[in-house]
Amino acid sequence: MRKRNKNIVLENIKLVSAGSKGVAVGRTDEGKTVLVSGAVPGDIVNARVKKSKSNYFEAEMIEIVEKSPFRVEPKCVHFGVCGGCKWQNLSYEKQLEFKQDEVYNHIKRIAGIEDFETMPILGSEEHYFYRNKMEFSFSNARWLTQYEISSEENFGNRDALGFHIPGMWSKILDLKECFLQEDPSNAMRLAIKKHAVENGLAFFDVRNQEGFLRTVMFRQNSKGEWMVLFQLFREEKENQQKLFDFMLSEFPQIKTLLFCINAKQNDSLYDQDVQTYFGEGFLMEEMEGLKFKIGPKSFFQTNYKQALNLYAKTLEFADLKGDEVVYDLYTGTGTIAQYVARKAKQVIGIESVQESIDAAKEHAELNGLTNCTFYCGDMKDIFNDEFIAQHPKADVLITDPPRDGMHQKVVEQILKIAPEKIVYVSCNSATQARDLALMKDHYQLVKILPVDMFPQTHHVENIALLVKI
Repeated sequence: MRKRNKNIVLENIKLVSAGSKGVAVGRTDEGKTVLVSGAVPGDIVNARVKKSKSNYFEAEMIEIVEKSPFRVEPKCVHFGVCGGCKWQNLSYEKQLEFKQDEVYNHIKRIAGIEDFETMPILGSEEHYFYRNKMEFSFSNARWLTQYEISSEENFGNRDALGFHIPGMWSKILDLKECFLQEDPSNAMRLAIKKHAVENGLAFFDVRNQEGFLRTVMFRQNSKGEWMVLFQLFREEKENQQKLFDFMLSEFPQIKTLLFCINAKQNDSLYDQDVQTYFGEGFLMEEMEGLKFKIGPKSFFQTNYKQALNLYAKTLEFADLKGDEVVYDLYTGTGTIAQYVARKAKQVIGIESVQESIDAAKEHAELNGLTNCTFYCGDMKDIFNDEFIAQHPKADVLITDPPRDGMHQKVVEQILKIAPEKIVYVSCNSATQARDLALMKDHYQLVKILPVDMFPQTHHVENIALLVKI
């Protein structure tokens, strides 16, 4: 270890595993843990310390001394700058291995549970082009690379359409390509930018809160139909009509085109009045005979094929015989609830977002499911003794909470109603493990199944089956 420009540089650090958020993990000669961004397990690197804690360093790789045998060549020209697919340089087999290890270790360390079956992680058939929804931002302050800055060239037009640079809220990386969503996603994005520049349309200025074009979202269904949604900072009727008509003429795959005028401080869509310019304003999706109406604000799993596998495994874990009452907590638009309803006597879904509950009810009616009932309210408030007294006892409980996991009051209520079986679906195995620790005196963790919904990233879903002791 040596000092350079008053920064601590750690030399010849061998990285042996993967940590949270995609960092690679190694140790100094003194045994202190080092979390290195920009590297992969198996690398030997020199790294500059960004933060020094009492028991670990956070560092960034500045030089590869010896390459990992697990390294692969990234597909995307933006790799390393974009921040969206941090594991493009790691073989997919190793991605799966490290994801499985992370889930297993979280449950052992955080939950303190040792005896359970770990099923082999369910990998994604598609390693790229698996997302059905993407959102891109416009900016008049394109992010310049270090090479461009050092070239001293005058960059007159700084317009960009792409992703936010990690940690840089006002800077947008202008995307030449993206491997997350299948064509014509790239073609549409590039065509929009070309049209906007040629016609002098004002790209958004986030610092001064001015401009015309703000964001664009592309959404597709499994039939190859597309939704395009523009967020505009202000209304320019002639310009927007020209842009919208251009897109519809160039891309016949567009089933519906929508827009909203968003003049507030952030890009959040949920409080916006979305207007339909073309089409019905939604897409229809099907999952094994079930129909779902997907609007601009709807939550729907972004990896369609893996979502089918996730729901199928959830149903398999529940092992329904047809006479069970099932509670589905954090039901969203009722996708899992309706998927399992055909095997259950009754399903009761609870969700905090009214629009999601409205969609769940509409979908149940659309699918002819009369055994689904949905309720709206904050989970820790609505899922109380009075609610339980008014409804039949749950035989099986399915829960799929957000990344923060379940509120302690919700866990306490689950223990109070004591269903025979719990299927816990999670997008964050650390908070899942925390919740499992609260239930382990009452429930046995039988098995877990990690599911890879997001190849090339460190994110992983996990399904856990618990049975009452």
